[in-house]
Amino acid sequence: MPRVRPSAGGLIDRPSRFGIFARRQRRLARPVLVSVVLVGLAAGGLHLAHLMRNEASFAPLRAELGRRVAMRITAIAVSGRDMTPEAQVDQAIGVRVGDDILGFSVEAARRRLDALAFVERATVERRLPGTVVVQLVERRPFAVWQNHGRFVLIDRKGAVVADQGMNGKDAEAFAELPLVVGLGAPEAADALITDLAAEPTVRAHVVAAVRVGQRRWDLTLRNGCDVMLPEGEEPAALHRLALLQRDQQLLARPLAAIDMRLGDRLVVRPRPVAADASAAPSTGTVPGTKPGAPSDAPPADNPDPGADARDTGRRPA
Repeated sequence: MPRVRPSAGGLIDRPSRFGIFARRQRRLARPVLVSVVLVGLAAGGLHLAHLMRNEASFAPLRAELGRRVAMRITAIAVSGRDMTPEAQVDQAIGVRVGDDILGFSVEAARRRLDALAFVERATVERRLPGTVVVQLVERRPFAVWQNHGRFVLIDRKGAVVADQGMNGKDAEAFAELPLVVGLGAPEAADALITDLAAEPTVRAHVVAAVRVGQRRWDLTLRNGCDVMLPEGEEPAALHRLALLQRDQQLLARPLAAIDMRLGDRLVVRPRPVAADASAAPSTGTVPGTKPGAPSDAPPADNPDPGADARDTGRRPA
């Protein structure tokens, strides 16, 4: 209720209608003004966030903040690094403890980290007041691929991990990885290596797997024997080999080839006696591999095993 006051003559001084209207408008205007201020602050915050998302647009503002507020890097936390050398990661980040935390581009650092051989993807965060956080997801070497005399690492998806060939110490470090050979081998290696892992008795005798015609595999054993696996039936064939090795030591015998491409029979080809007496098996190229490492050229895929192999008519004695 509007306050009234007595006038000098004793009469009550009532406010005018305009005064009452103005007071009411002032009370209604306060929430509107507060809303306008809040909307303006929100719009300014969104614009600043957009500038921060764009490294190029935020660079002048970041530099100005760096001049006005000196904040130094006190810690650089890196996680996920296993295969990548620490020195390469430090160089790619591009800053060190004591540098201005606002004076570097996290986007540029991320691009440099992504360019490293073993890094699949990287994230770089600036956590004020003084911490830089780097998270790496690395490509895990799954096998060694021999292609035209060159050895490269591949991951489980068949992608090349390192674009450069392996030599010397690099090859020795990965000598325990499975070796696959030939066109189409990286894409199909995961399934075969998984099947071999389920039959460790057979896996212990295998030096390399050669992709033939981009559709099936030949296994090269440590004694130089080639095992011709049937297309699309690798698990069953490997299990059969494991049983034969358990019962008859088939994989340790001096054989030139074991043909399993026909489901109703097993064809073996003995090693020539002259070759055993006069020729020593190849030692291979990759350090750490055993005798019998294959060449790059895949063997001819003869559809008729009887043309080049002796059918025993029974399981090997």
